[in-house]
Amino acid sequence: MIAHHVLFWLKADTTEDQKVAFRKSLETLQNIEVVKTFHVGTPAAIERAVVDTTYTFSLILFFEDMAAHDVYQVHPLHKAFLDEFKVYFEKVIIYDAN
Repeated sequence: MIAHHVLFWLKADTTEDQKVAFRKSLETLQNIEVVKTFHVGTPAAIERAVVDTTYTFSLILFFEDMAAHDVYQVHPLHKAFLDEFKVYFEKVIIYDAN
């Protein structure tokens, strides 16, 4: 099992409508056949020194194996998301774990 966790910090001038469109596009990624588990969210209202709540969106995907992860990376839905929405990224951090 491969966990793919992506944290997005969007640019400060991103509008609420653009954030809604961004989230809707993220949600299309759950339709990629190799995605086993999917979650998209925003920072939870938890105040602890060890919890980072500075990001705008969190995307967590689980894949059966690295081959499935590799299929996801070149899938047309993933590419479409990146092509349309990478202009909104201020920062992105990805954590992959097995």
